[in-house]
Formats: sequence, C-alpha cells, structure tokens
Amino acid sequence: MHSSDRDRIVLATVVFAVLFSQLLLYPGVGTLVETLGAGETASSLAATELDASMWFLVAEFGGYVAFVGVWGAASDVTGRRTPFIVAGALAGAVGYAALAAVPAVGSIPFEGVLLLRVFQGAMTIGAFSLTMTMLMDLEGGHGRNMGAAGIAIGLGAALGAPIGGQLTELDPIAPLVGATLLLVCIGALVTRVEDRSPSGRRTARALLEGVRRRPTLSIPYAFGFVDRLTAGFFALVGTLYFQETFGLEPAATGLLLACFFAPFALLQYPMGALSDRIGRTIPIVVGSLCYGLGILAVGAAPSVALAAVAMVAVGVLGALVSPATMALVTDLAAESERGLAMAGFNIAGSLGFLGGFLVGGTVASAYGYDLSFLVVGSLEIAIALVAVPAFLHLSLGRGEQLTTDDRDRA
Repeated sequence: MHSSDRDRIVLATVVFAVLFSQLLLYPGVGTLVETLGAGETASSLAATELDASMWFLVAEFGGYVAFVGVWGAASDVTGRRTPFIVAGALAGAVGYAALAAVPAVGSIPFEGVLLLRVFQGAMTIGAFSLTMTMLMDLEGGHGRNMGAAGIAIGLGAALGAPIGGQLTELDPIAPLVGATLLLVCIGALVTRVEDRSPSGRRTARALLEGVRRRPTLSIPYAFGFVDRLTAGFFALVGTLYFQETFGLEPAATGLLLACFFAPFALLQYPMGALSDRIGRTIPIVVGSLCYGLGILAVGAAPSVALAAVAMVAVGVLGALVSPATMALVTDLAAESERGLAMAGFNIAGSLGFLGGFLVGGTVASAYGYDLSFLVVGSLEIAIALVAVPAFLHLSLGRGEQLTTDDRDRA
C-alpha cells in the first residue's frame, strides 16, 4: 500500500474517532445535563431541559469558534501539524474527564459546567481541524481526500449516535468516559502519520494577508455554514422532536438519526471522487437545493417509518454536498495557507452548528417544531439559489483545473 493511502486511512480514523466521541453525547443530552446539575440550579441557562441542552451544545461550539483559527494559524506559521494534534487531543481528553467528574464533585454550578465544556471544545477542535488539514496535504485528488474525511465524519456520527444512546441508558456519564478514552488513543495514533505540511515558516501577518486575498473561499464557507446549521438543528431540535412527537427513547432516537448518518457516511468517498470528475458545481448547488427539500420532508413526515425514509434521502444528498464543499476549500487555498483556510471552514461550520442550536432551538421553543423545520430547510434552499451566480462567474469545474487567477478572482 502506498504511504499516502495508508496515511489517508489513519487520518480518516482519527477524524472518525473525534466525531464519534462528540456524537456519543447527543442522543442522551437531556439526561446528561440533568446529571451534571441542570435540574438543581436556578440558572436562567437551564430553565428547561431544552434550554440546558442547547447551551451545553452551544458551549462546545463556542470553544470551537474561538480557538480553531488559533490552531490553524499556529500550524501554518510553524510548518507543523502533528504536535498540535497530539496536544489538542490530550487536552480535550482532560476536558471530557473533568465533565465526567462533575457529579462526584457535586457543587459546580451549571455555568461552571459550561466553562468546562468550552475548554473541552477549544482543545478538541485543534485535533479535528488539523487532522483534516493533514488530509488536505496528501496527494491523490482533493475530492478523494475530503471524501475520506467525509466518510470518517459520517461514520463517526452514524455510529456515535446509536452507541451513545445505548451508553446513556447504562449510565449518563458513560459517553463522557468513552470520549475521554478515545481522545487519548487519537493522541497516540496520529504520531504514526508523516507530517507533510509545507516546509518553511511564515509570519502570522503574511499568513492572514494571503488568506484575505482569496475572497473566493467565502463560497465553500457559506455552504459549510448552512450545511452544519442543518446538522446542529437535527442534533438538538431533531433529537427532541423525534422523542416528543413519536415517543422514542434515546436508543431508538439514535437509530433514527443513524438513518441520516449511515448513507451520509458510506457515500462520502465515492461522491468526493465524483466531484473530482464532474466538478464541484452540480454536487454543491443542486445537492444543496434538494437537501433543503429533504429537510422539509422530514418535518412533514407523519410517522416514524416515513421520517426514517426521509432521513435516508437527506443523508444521501448530504453525502453529495459535503465532500465537494470541503474539496473546494482545498482547490482555492494556497498550500502554505491550508491550515488557516480549513480553520476558516471549520469556523463557518461551527458557527453553523451554533446557528442550528440557537435558531432551531429558539424557533422550536417559541413557535413549535413545524416552523423550525420550515426555517432551516428554507435556509438551505436559499443558499443554493443565491450561490448560482457565483459559481457561473467562476466557472468552477474540476478542482485540478483551477489556476492561481481562479483562486484570486472575487
């Protein structure tokens, strides 16, 4: 096996483990926040189970947004990836372990729990984003490399949700313990991969200026924002919607979420390779339009069976969009700026998750689940329609055919 192929597998495994550990917490998030003290506090952030769950998820992505750019810039400036991934993984494990210890301590206010969650998110995003950057550094086609990242993300989410539901029924703290152990393993596994980051050091100012000169990166960032918004929406609002509307337990909820994540995961690599052959425009624009319609179908489904079918369709469409969007970041970014460029994509994605939690949770709480599905599905459709002129202007085809002029054009 070629070293690049072997490293692609190892790096995809690391991405899988990070997402798997994250999704372990989601199906039982309501039970988890109660165990961490949300039900015993007078905090306005934990007035209801929905509020406490929302802020618990928001805190992690707040840490993502605040620190992912720092990790990316530090990697590009020093010309190293591996040491930062190891540091982020081990520090993230400490964060998960500290959260798991909260019930034993027993006197931490819910705001303190959220601060621990911010720290855990700030550390974990370093391991996640820079591992994806190492995949960007590999040869073999940007679509294939990002397809490998996508299949790892999808499998991590697909398996993390149902297994997390099962673990929650055993013990609400069990997902936190599992996440701790996984991140420790990540810190050891990534050291087996060759660090292929571009040689040479750059000043932070030169790095930021280089990224600033590539406004075309705003295109994949915008799609990444909205796509992750829908994922955040399903992680919080979708979970509670399925449980309240259909009377599902956490384990069954995890299986229903897996109806989305299984096809989303399994089709990432072939869809990424497809975008290498036919270009990014059709997978991103047409896929996003149909993806938004699929979200509306999930909200309109009158039964668990039809909701599951709609979730499968949404998963297939998500697999079409996701690797092409990430590959477009690699197409447009200069080699020496990939860490910061991927950090920008993950900032957009993390803000999208936050938007999914906040917009979805707020609309669902104030106006009901039906309107929340309508709002989120419509946003996905709108970004596809708005982006058509930009794609036509740039004539974005196969990633390998992009020139320096293509990258620099606004």
